Amino acid sequence: MEVPDANEEAQAILDTVGNAVIADREFLETVLLGVMARGHVLLEDVPGTGKTLTARSFATAFGLSFSRVQFTPDLLPADVTGTHVFNEDTGEFSFNEGPIFANIVLADEINRAPPKTQAALLEAMEEGQVTVDGDTHDLPDPFFVIATQNPVEQEGTFPLPEAQVDRFMVKTSLGYPDLDGEVELLQRRRARDTQSPSAERVLTDEAVKQLRSVPESVRVEDELLEYVAKVARATREDRRVEVGVSPRGTQRLFETARAEAVLAGREYVTPDDIKRVAEPVLAHRLVLTPDATVNDVSKRAVVESVLDEVPVPTLE
Repeated sequence: MEVPDANEEAQAILDTVGNAVIADREFLETVLLGVMARGHVLLEDVPGTGKTLTARSFATAFGLSFSRVQFTPDLLPADVTGTHVFNEDTGEFSFNEGPIFANIVLADEINRAPPKTQAALLEAMEEGQVTVDGDTHDLPDPFFVIATQNPVEQEGTFPLPEAQVDRFMVKTSLGYPDLDGEVELLQRRRARDTQSPSAERVLTDEAVKQLRSVPESVRVEDELLEYVAKVARATREDRRVEVGVSPRGTQRLFETARAEAVLAGREYVTPDDIKRVAEPVLAHRLVLTPDATVNDVSKRAVVESVLDEVPVPTLE
């Protein structure tokens, strides 16, 4: 699959999901970027804005298997990864796959699960496999996680450790729709006899794999590689930041910028591609100083100031 073909397929996915979800095109593009760049997506927003519907709609559009895990304080790692069950007929233990064995896994309200259960996702998200009782099991290919968390209600929640937050390619939120969007939501509901809308399948299994491989062929000039590195390093030098973007984050910024170029229908990356994806890729990886936290400094503001300070290279 070439870049023009990938761009056409990506736009078809966005159109299909947009018919089911009332959301800004930019939000849907950010979610798709995470998928195309072979990463995972973290959605943070209040209940009822369409996080679950977004994940399910993308799964349907991609034509992939989908599994939803409702995270709760009593959820055990085995409830996610699976466990060995004794088979009386054979007299042996056989592995019973958990809900994580799907192409797209919705980890709903991930911050409600205890740290041990959250940690069970780490190997799956990074390695594409799970280890249970010493046995390693490969997850389906492709595999990616769309996780949600509620930023408002904090009782009975366990904040995600930095190591796990860093595993997410992008973090974004839907926000409330504007008046026209909410009216359209009601109009769509009036036109159907089911509560939830549905998307249609757009791609075949093989096409999904090809779509995710196309960004690897996008050209990135050396000047832009240096720009990506400088942006990441600038976050570590900001006085408001205690822990800046890791080298993993630097690489994720590079990968997502290439996916952004594909969405724009180009075979090369521009500085604007990097600026466009910097906030959803980098902001959630920052750990602010106590003083910055007390003064309500936002991570997004830090990324914006870094982009303003780092000189943008001029390409011929």
